[in-house]
Amino acid sequence: MEKTQEEKRSELLMPNEIKQGFLGKEMTRRQFLKISGKSLAGLTLSAGMLNLLGCTHAQVDSGQVATWATPQGLLVVNSDICVGCLRCESNCTTKNDGAVSTHHSRIKITRNLMSNNGIGMYAGELDDATMWTYFPDTCRQCDPPPCGVVCPFNAIYTDEKGVKLVSEELCTGCAICVPACPWNMITINRDTMKALKCNGCNICVEGCPSGALKIVAWTEVEAMAQRIWS
Repeated sequence: MEKTQEEKRSELLMPNEIKQGFLGKEMTRRQFLKISGKSLAGLTLSAGMLNLLGCTHAQVDSGQVATWATPQGLLVVNSDICVGCLRCESNCTTKNDGAVSTHHSRIKITRNLMSNNGIGMYAGELDDATMWTYFPDTCRQCDPPPCGVVCPFNAIYTDEKGVKLVSEELCTGCAICVPACPWNMITINRDTMKALKCNGCNICVEGCPSGALKIVAWTEVEAMAQRIWS
């Protein structure tokens, strides 16, 4: 049977050694870092791991489940159950900025609903149920972060928890970091003219009504991997 476009894409993004050794005895956070933000399609996961991640084999096989390796734990994004309510964006900006703003949000859904530039996706006919493709998208917490590497003022730093943050004192709003991010996650605040990115507050996860966003503690992931191997 011919492979789907998503399966072919996953093979290009995910090295064979990761697919073969994924969640084996030597499973480490580094493995998740290598596939961070990419579809899990092509991986064989046990029932226990699927339950831990809160998804099904069908969702994984269809390419609708991705993971981000964050300092707080494994962020699981399940686009199959995302309803596009934008509550994550409103919660993010209400907590961090004191006002709702899709532009300032550190987690992006609106741009997926409204763009056709390769970041968000628009497909199908007006009466097609698959007309809109939307999913939560946020900072991958790259190590090292390209945004921080190019910043001429060292305004993007790593805190004691491992989260990459923007120093408002050092940031000048020069926007050099914006094109440097391979995921287009940096936004310049139109009011303060400071760079914005995810600060790991997890308010988006806590307020998600459908469960499309989930944080799994690293201790749980590693414990499950060891049980699978043994």
